[in-house]
Amino acid sequence: MATIEVKVPLVGDEENKDEEATVSFWYFDEGDDVNEGDDLVEVVTDKADFRIPAPVTGKLVEKKVEEDDIVGVGDVVAIMETDG
Repeated sequence: MATIEVKVPLVGDEENKDEEATVSFWYFDEGDDVNEGDDLVEVVTDKADFRIPAPVTGKLVEKKVEEDDIVGVGDVVAIMETDG
């Protein structure tokens, strides 16, 4: 089993980027099987709402943040496990 960290990506370009976002909604619960590309969590910035997709097919083993938490670019929001 491989462990994968799911991180908050940079949103926008270098001149018009958001450094922080608020976690607004989780699409899956811990223990759920998730397919690569599925929307995992939604976050909201001052400029936009966006979804962070699952980077791999596997199991969501841990949510590192909860809804309404504030996260920054590069923060780990979840841990997934995959057989790959």
